[in-house]
Amino acid sequence: MSIPEVIHSSDAKMSSDDRYIEDATTQFPSNPKVRRQPPELVRHLSPDERAVAERALTRKIDLRLLPMLVLMYIMNYLDRNNIAAARLAGLEDPPSQGGLSLTSTQYLTALSILFVGYLLMQIPSNLFLNKIGKPSLYLPTVMIVWGVISAATAGAHSYGGLIAIRFFLGFVEAAYFPGCLFFLSSWYTRKELGFRTALLYSGSLLSGAFSGLISAGITNGLDGSRGLRAWRWLFIIEGVITIFIAFCAYFFLPDFPRTTTWLTEAEKQLAIWRLDEDIGEDDWVSAQQQTFFHGFKLAVEDVKMWILMVLLFCFVASGTVTNLFPTVVQTLGYSDVISLLLTVPPYALAVITTFLNSWHADRTGERYWHITVPLYFSVLAFIIAAATTATGPRYFAMMLMPAGVYTGYVVALAWISNTLPRPPAKRAAALAAINAISNCSSIYASYMYPESAGPRYIVAMSVNCVTSFIAICAATVLRFLLVHLNKKLDRGETVKGAIAVGEAIPGEAAQRGFRFVL
Repeated sequence: MSIPEVIHSSDAKMSSDDRYIEDATTQFPSNPKVRRQPPELVRHLSPDERAVAERALTRKIDLRLLPMLVLMYIMNYLDRNNIAAARLAGLEDPPSQGGLSLTSTQYLTALSILFVGYLLMQIPSNLFLNKIGKPSLYLPTVMIVWGVISAATAGAHSYGGLIAIRFFLGFVEAAYFPGCLFFLSSWYTRKELGFRTALLYSGSLLSGAFSGLISAGITNGLDGSRGLRAWRWLFIIEGVITIFIAFCAYFFLPDFPRTTTWLTEAEKQLAIWRLDEDIGEDDWVSAQQQTFFHGFKLAVEDVKMWILMVLLFCFVASGTVTNLFPTVVQTLGYSDVISLLLTVPPYALAVITTFLNSWHADRTGERYWHITVPLYFSVLAFIIAAATTATGPRYFAMMLMPAGVYTGYVVALAWISNTLPRPPAKRAAALAAINAISNCSSIYASYMYPESAGPRYIVAMSVNCVTSFIAICAATVLRFLLVHLNKKLDRGETVKGAIAVGEAIPGEAAQRGFRFVL
């Protein structure tokens, strides 16, 4: 049932967005002691009608946002990490055999340089997206650019050319993932965000599985076709698919709830009011209210952002094993094609555990245990991988690695928006900064996997084990801090000051029952 069907006909006469904004000015006074009232087209809904209307709205948002965002992220992750599969498809071979004659160190540098560009662009990109309020145009456009750059990798004929292409690929790809996290947090309430973040991140996990299948097929069927080695075909095919999907995205992606055109007036008012009820403050309003530096300043002043940064940095540091997962799996001693196929089951398991864990986290409203319990499995996996050379235990450890890291990682991503909800400029800056710093680990991590360190990769597995443990500690510290802040809110005290600087939550939100998600 759509929202207009459950609204009294007398209310349906109001249709202009301008009138709603004017109405909101009188209903949403600046004095926090005056309780806000719902907008006109939401106010007269009974609780049952409101529940029906909200379910219909959420389904509509899901169908319009999630399929395309997940598909785009699959290609984002494929184009970023297909160089790992290219290594098994002839990238390092001598020029006489169609390769670039890379040494192990040169290959690892090509892998790492992407994250230098990735780091530089994330915060400016997210603040720019927040400023213009046009994700429907911005995200597909950057996707076309990175698709072109990825396809151009097939034309590299030297180590220097490969390095330049990889740097600019990271620079452009940096816009997508933090932009999507901010985008989702502008549409969904805190209780809905965890599972939707997991659905988005499933794109990376699915791409890990698809990458092995696609790479195995190309390596087995196209190597040498039209005089090109399989690794060149890998970049060409995946780059062309990326560009095609990006053009399709122009017709599917919306903007923010207040500015989108495919919601009715009633749906728009309910979409905005849901977020207002959840936090106590409206979200994205207009470009004039989204300031670059003020949002970044608020994020930097909030100690919670720094704890979250440590948490996410350690998560990503532990997960860097997936950057070279085909190389790690190849140490089992099987052929290149079999090794690529063996990378599929660990990612398939990670998709299942990620969905189940994030769904349960949203259902229960709990975050801490859903983040830390999977990390204990990652610690176990890295210990086993470093301790033995037996094939069975080592592949068991490899099965646990993606699931152990990413099952809790997607819940931690949602915890950022849960913990730093408003204003949106602050949330955008925090998401980008945390994602940028967390990916710094990918710059150095590649050098922990030289071929000479195989098959146990003792240094890499030990570091991954330690960072998983530090992530558990960071999550524990944050939970204690949020418990402390919630107790202050229960007593009616402000949460501003030394422990949570920077407008942690709007003043009215606490009066309306806002508490930090634990």
